[in-house]
Amino acid sequence: MSTFDFSPLFRSTVGFDRLMNLLESSGQWSEASNGYPPYNIEKTGDDQYRISIAVAGFAEDELTIEARQNALLVEGRKKETEAGAFLYRGIAGRSFKRQFQLADHVRVTGAQLKNGLLVIDLVREVPEAMKPRRIEIKAGEQAAVGSESVQQLEEARHAA
Repeated sequence: MSTFDFSPLFRSTVGFDRLMNLLESSGQWSEASNGYPPYNIEKTGDDQYRISIAVAGFAEDELTIEARQNALLVEGRKKETEAGAFLYRGIAGRSFKRQFQLADHVRVTGAQLKNGLLVIDLVREVPEAMKPRRIEIKAGEQAAVGSESVQQLEEARHAA
């Protein structure tokens, strides 16, 4: 895979450091991951997501899920067992580490292991302060000064 030089973008953007770091490290993730274990990412609602990872052969105590700031790390470590005399071994039992980058305000709401699939539910919760809000448009003298100041000015005029 070819690498890209993002340094010109660093010079012309302000406050997008995290995005540029994601772009730079995305090549490293794709090279590090070998496609094991396979996974799906689906959107289940307006602000709800689900990651399903095929972890056949892993028990609950062999899997760990860790939510860090803007990252989700799923790790599987098989316990050492006495290997029998396999004629064919097609079910992978190797350890894995899979990392997912999460957008701002996305948090993990739950995880369950069922039928060889590890299902992780996520939800995006935008804080009230960051939600769009309607701004009232004031006309006339109120536009120049707040409505309380306008009342004080009118009282001062009547008093004079």
